[in-house]
Formats: sequence, structure tokens, C-alpha cells
Amino acid sequence: MKAVVTVVGKDQVGIIAAVCVKLAEYQVNVLDISQTVMQGYFTMMMVVDVTGCTVPLAELVSLMDEMGKDMGLSIRVQREDIFEAMHRI
Repeated sequence: MKAVVTVVGKDQVGIIAAVCVKLAEYQVNVLDISQTVMQGYFTMMMVVDVTGCTVPLAELVSLMDEMGKDMGLSIRVQREDIFEAMHRI
């Protein structure tokens, strides 16, 4: 199953590394990644494969949200199908 990870917040050193290390810790594979910094704000969108994730998706969502709060970021993890359904025009 695929999921979409979004990260938004004030730019700081190590955001991509920290998020990728945390995902790898739970055997989540990054399939695609796009990031940019606009006027000091960091934004990143990742498509990840959670098929081999070592924790339930709901727990991964909570863990990444907690990590985001610790870093002063918003980190959200959503199943790809739900993300797509929410963002259809």
C-alpha cells in the first residue's frame, strides 16, 4: 500500500534526513519525493510504500505527527487513495 507524507514548516537544517531516517526505522520505503523552500518555509511531499511497515499505519501517523511537533513542523501521513480522494477537483 502507498501513502503520502507531507511536511510543512519553517526551514531548518536536516528536515529531509530526519524524516527519511524515521521512516526507514519502520521499514517505510520512499518511492518519490519533492521538496522546496519558499520564503523561508519548507514544503515536502513524498509517496512512500508502507507495505513492509513494522507498525500499523495509525501508529505511524501518530509517530510522525509527534516527530513533527518536536521539530516545529506539520508532518502528515495519509493513505494514497484517501489523499487522492480528498484532493480531487
